[in-house]
Amino acid sequence: MASCRFQARAESINGSAVLRLPTSESAKLPSRGQVAVVGTLNGLPFRTVLEPDGRSGHWMKVDPDWEAATRVRAGQTAAVDVEVEPTKNWPEPTLPADLELALASAPEEVRSAWRDITSMARWEWVRWVNATKSPDTRRRRVEVSISKLGSGKRRPCCFDLSACTDPQLSRNGVLVDPD
Repeated sequence: MASCRFQARAESINGSAVLRLPTSESAKLPSRGQVAVVGTLNGLPFRTVLEPDGRSGHWMKVDPDWEAATRVRAGQTAAVDVEVEPTKNWPEPTLPADLELALASAPEEVRSAWRDITSMARWEWVRWVNATKSPDTRRRRVEVSISKLGSGKRRPCCFDLSACTDPQLSRNGVLVDPD
């Protein structure tokens, strides 16, 4: 798989530092959806998952822990040196508290199903649960996740994998413009 090297400016979207991949670099990636990558940000090694922007491109949120080491700040004007390379080894997603609690209290067959699916599939479940601002919809998605995992489903269905699903950073499946 081809590595991508580029310079980008850290954009601020609702207080988050976001780096958009140039179209030419995003086109080198193996998917229009999420892509697990390893790379460097101003020389700092990292491992993350690039998110789709809803326009056939990709973006990444700059982890707040990286900001001090890389001097990357939301809304800065200086270019950031980025190198990413797709990897087949997906990092484990950070579980939202509500999904983590539901999994912990679920029957063993559900917990076993969760352990048996791939990290990529776990990212899809987390992404689907997180893809709403509505507390009622989110609660239902957590319940449906547990139910579907219990019935043998390995992935959530019925959502566009190439859409931007972060409700704080997107509108209608597209990454919004910077602040």
